[in-house]
Amino acid sequence: MTTETFEKQKTIDLRKKHVGPSCKVFFSHDPIKIVRARGQYMYNEKDERYLDCINNVAHVGHCHPDVVKAGAEQMELLNTNSRFLHDNLVLYAQRLQATLPEKLSVCYFVNSGSEANDLALRLAWQYTGHKDIITLDNAYHGHVSSLIDISPYKFHQMAGAKQSQHVHVALSPDIYRGKYREDHPDPATAYADNVKDIIEKAYEKGHKIAAFIAESLQSCGGQVIPPVGYFQKVAQHVRKAGGICIADEVQVGFGRVGTHFWAFQLQGEDFVPDIVTMGKPIGNGHPMSCVITTREVAEGFMSSGMEYFNTFGGNPVSCAVGLAVLDVIEKEDLQGNALRVGGYLTQLLDNLKERHPLVGDVRGRGLFVGVELVRDRQKRTPATAEAQDVIYRLKEQRILLSADGPHRNVLKFKPPMCFSREDAELAVEKIDQILADLEKALGLHMPEATISENGHIKRKEPIEENGHILPSDVSSHKHTTIHPHSTKSNKRLRT
Repeated sequence: MTTETFEKQKTIDLRKKHVGPSCKVFFSHDPIKIVRARGQYMYNEKDERYLDCINNVAHVGHCHPDVVKAGAEQMELLNTNSRFLHDNLVLYAQRLQATLPEKLSVCYFVNSGSEANDLALRLAWQYTGHKDIITLDNAYHGHVSSLIDISPYKFHQMAGAKQSQHVHVALSPDIYRGKYREDHPDPATAYADNVKDIIEKAYEKGHKIAAFIAESLQSCGGQVIPPVGYFQKVAQHVRKAGGICIADEVQVGFGRVGTHFWAFQLQGEDFVPDIVTMGKPIGNGHPMSCVITTREVAEGFMSSGMEYFNTFGGNPVSCAVGLAVLDVIEKEDLQGNALRVGGYLTQLLDNLKERHPLVGDVRGRGLFVGVELVRDRQKRTPATAEAQDVIYRLKEQRILLSADGPHRNVLKFKPPMCFSREDAELAVEKIDQILADLEKALGLHMPEATISENGHIKRKEPIEENGHILPSDVSSHKHTTIHPHSTKSNKRLRT
């Protein structure tokens, strides 16, 4: 089964001719042409199957029949301007709000994550009467002009670009590579105090803070998991200064973290943002998104006297699709699957870390997992070229994975939520083989280990577990055996 119109090279040629040159493709030297997809699998023009570890957009699985059916049936019946009354809009708003804390009760439906974050800024500016925004280093919040300004991940790439005087960049709360690491007694407070310092310096220059915006877990920034308590402390500083807090859930919402439906809930029940933005997974690839806020912020937005109008935000088809996505998450227990399979995936990756010196850190929640590759564990030297080699060689094995972070050395797992234990095993098995080949070529070895009298391994360097340093004399059942590793040589290895 194929829907190919042109041969692959013709498609490439037409893309080069008619599509903007800054619109990049995955694996640019040999891009993949995908003609269909289902579940966690994508198929090329030769009907070869690829395991998709990249597409968090297809949240409940590519082309899920229930979602497709809901959209098609509603499209046959009606799709119209959202200024007309329609039950799908209020039904969906009601269902969506039920997943959130009670105070987050007012919805604005829009068409993309970028549009949602742009509207969130407008809400903050109008409600507070302030102008300045605090964002995190390495953050990405969207592609429109207002969001490029608050996305260091983007504006740091621009030659000669100057940071807006109304944008302040706080330290990324990264306890593996950031300023305050896992050995710090209270990294949450230390990183939050950085935000406090920014607020104070801004006020000294006559600037007032409208909002602090952050992904609940940083994605493009390298799968960063903030220390618990960080957002609570930041919220205290920001609200005291008259600002509000925006949680960007575009990448990590809708049950992906497993234990909770929303990633900001990982911080605890005592943290509730003033605005939550969502996109991508909300419609399983259908172009829709949402901003949810408090009644107070919504009424403040209305006080400007300007009507807010979005022609197709919350249209009948989009809301039918959104309702179907929520139904599938619940019916197929995809949040539970994210917890179970994500935990298993993390365990397998932790096992890799025990055998491979290139693996510096494994971190994540549910089916949002990062593997940071390093040349030197002590110095944490980014293994950027090696990470790129891994993803290209995985592609040859028909497994699609990406690498990101400020050094492009973090392997990112954010697959469709139907990802299985067997999928996790396959991906990690292939990564295991590739890392072994790379380490052999680079001459990298795990630190020597000696067997103590009780049979446990006693390492000569501190053991790292999920970013936490354990004393070198601590041993556990995880360290009772040394796993010899052998693999077939790979003639296509690039060093």
